[in-house]
Amino acid sequence: MIKTLNKLFVTMLGIGKIPKIPGTIGSLITVVTLYIFFHILNLSSNIILIILIIVFIFSFPAVALHIKNNENKDPKEVIIDEFIGQSIPIYLYEISHGTEKSHEESLIFYTVCFVLFRFFDIAKPFPVSYFDKNFKNSFGVIMDDVCAGFYVVLFLICLMVLRSYFI
Repeated sequence: MIKTLNKLFVTMLGIGKIPKIPGTIGSLITVVTLYIFFHILNLSSNIILIILIIVFIFSFPAVALHIKNNENKDPKEVIIDEFIGQSIPIYLYEISHGTEKSHEESLIFYTVCFVLFRFFDIAKPFPVSYFDKNFKNSFGVIMDDVCAGFYVVLFLICLMVLRSYFI
């Protein structure tokens, strides 16, 4: 029972078992879920933060248990790390902009975050590649996506700074 629940958690309710591009689909479902949380259900950002922190903390032992007897220490079906990494730029966008954004603006930003996150997660610039190559455990599985999420934030901040010089 515990093993089954754990598998459902790390595969995001079995989505990770999809044979083609499970990480991309997991990231897309994360974007849609967060949009629903923030813009349709209007959940408090504090409640969403608590959910994200719980998922983050629980993901380390959950992924460790899932990969324990697995030769592949970063199997494609484990996509909870995509949920965590993809959530970082979207959550930070939402709390930094408060209620001063339109749904259209949010959709555009969510789309940009999705594309950038997938780019950094696939391209694996340093330190994303460092965690991916050097930590063959739950820490490496999760932290490479956390780094990719922060790369999205850094990229967008740099873009805003550059934009301020030209506008």
